Amino acid sequence: MINNQWYVILESSEVKMGKIVSVMRLEKKLIAWRDEEQKVHVMEDRCPHMGAALSQAKLHEGHIACAFHGLEFDGLGICKYVPALGRHGKIPRALHVISYRVHEQAGFIWLWLTNDDALPENPPLFFEAITDDFSYISFQQQWDIHYSRMAENQLDVMHLPFVHATTIGRSGKTVVDGPIVVADDDMIQVWVMNRLDDGVPAKRASDITPPDRHPALQFLFPNLWHNWISDDVRVLAAFVPIDNEHSIFYGRFYQRINKMPLVKQIINWWGKIGSLVIAGQDQRVVTHITPKASSLKDGDILLQGDRAVVTYRQMRAKKQEQ
Repeated sequence: MINNQWYVILESSEVKMGKIVSVMRLEKKLIAWRDEEQKVHVMEDRCPHMGAALSQAKLHEGHIACAFHGLEFDGLGICKYVPALGRHGKIPRALHVISYRVHEQAGFIWLWLTNDDALPENPPLFFEAITDDFSYISFQQQWDIHYSRMAENQLDVMHLPFVHATTIGRSGKTVVDGPIVVADDDMIQVWVMNRLDDGVPAKRASDITPPDRHPALQFLFPNLWHNWISDDVRVLAAFVPIDNEHSIFYGRFYQRINKMPLVKQIINWWGKIGSLVIAGQDQRVVTHITPKASSLKDGDILLQGDRAVVTYRQMRAKKQEQ
């Protein structure tokens, strides 16, 4: 994992009022819940008193009450009541549940991951090109692989005619010119220029005039990806880490082709089916890659067409060192 980063960990719809959600994320056993003002809280699934699972707790007046001895904690993890000590008893400071800073927007819940108490300077970034006039439909898949492999797979422009020969790669464009890759501190943008093999060797990015169009692929560190299919159709994915060998693919199909309620639902449903098929084709191959996690120094012999993957690995390694 990369510290001092905002990680998407859940969709907002997964955390409902009156319910404590137990999840494994970022190698941590966590709970998520909403207080009486609908604000989301995320903390470790362990009571500091005797280690009981807080996922078995009850929600009570904006607090969670441990099922073992009734200790109550607020959204910051601070113990507010110990029944055995009485309503006005003095509560030891050590009775504190580890809690995390979270942010909710665009239907996602982000968690700030840090190992040094660093405070987030800004809220997490989202893709500006996905505006409120889009509708979307969601889906999930668990992949038995590290989330970094999922991320770089969606930046890999060489695999399309082989992994997706019956879907998005059926045109057989095996030659990869470039690709052109532009990166800043948090985003990688990729212009894809694959073509049929006409005997002309692949061109280097330095020999190509940058196209006057939007990038096909965008990636926001640490785990958000955007496929800009057209002005009115997009696919988004959050690669959510469970642990070092398991992740969840949170996919979304976005469109603004039609806004009539019934037609919109039909388009979204077909978009979801197509996205599931394509993601399943990737999953079948990616989950068998070794080693499970991507690395800048794993011995892979990368090619010029892997420019976006190389950029991802370099940026990830740099962020891990910070």
